[in-house]
Amino acid sequence: MRNGSYARLTDRGTVFIGGAEAETFLQNIITTDMGRVVSSGAGYGALLSPQGKILFDFLVLATEGGFLFDLPRALAADFTKRMTLYRLRAKVEIANRSEADAVIAFWGSDAAPAIAGVVAADPRLAALGFRAIVPADASLDVAGYEAATEADYHAWRTGLTIPEGGRDFPFGDAFPHDVDMDDLGGLDFRKGCYVGQEIVSRMEHRGTARRRAVAVSGASALPPAGTPIEADGKPLGALGGSFDGESGAAGIGLIRLDRAKRALDQGMPITADGIPLAIALPSFARFGWPQDGGDDA
Repeated sequence: MRNGSYARLTDRGTVFIGGAEAETFLQNIITTDMGRVVSSGAGYGALLSPQGKILFDFLVLATEGGFLFDLPRALAADFTKRMTLYRLRAKVEIANRSEADAVIAFWGSDAAPAIAGVVAADPRLAALGFRAIVPADASLDVAGYEAATEADYHAWRTGLTIPEGGRDFPFGDAFPHDVDMDDLGGLDFRKGCYVGQEIVSRMEHRGTARRRAVAVSGASALPPAGTPIEADGKPLGALGGSFDGESGAAGIGLIRLDRAKRALDQGMPITADGIPLAIALPSFARFGWPQDGGDDA
């Protein structure tokens, strides 16, 4: 059996939310179906603003006595503070555990890593492998896996077109549909109300999501995240993260599908800072190209 790879993700932190009412508390606030987290061991989701924009995206793993949130380390304190404000009289414990824990990504093998800690299959996409939250000083000598770098992991994730907040899109600017969260299991449309739910449900049921995360590639290195993507001088969206591979560069772009489809139909070059781009829908996408170019609204 071929070895997989693992990397310690030093840019990730953890927040524990537990207690007698933790599951109900979270079910009423975040986009994730907590019942599925309990049954499967992990979930993907976000905490939204009342306007439906992503403030924090995360993985959430079931653990003894509650749940561990795996999210950007730089935002762990803010997430802890915001969830504490939502707590009111709920019987829950909220604690930032970023100093005590380490987040490890395992990929490239079907074998779950044998490591002491909380381990679960990545709920977004099977090809992402496994996620583990372990003590910060834990040994990472795991049979069947070889050490890699954070950059290696992000290249793998980016190659699968899995967006990550803070790297591929700015927090507070994107709706969940914009970053394909609906197709990656990060939204539940049957669980009832949560913060921002009305906006998200309206986009789902009216089919008004026009901005999407897609795969982009180029023959040479791509510009930094945030660089505008254009066709004939008109904006289509912006680049997310990217990496250089053996056959060129690959990355993630957040684009207006209707505008991109019109550009493709008319044979217009699509570029970022003058570099030609090829665009493709993610392999997991249930959405497709619009039937026509739409409008510029």
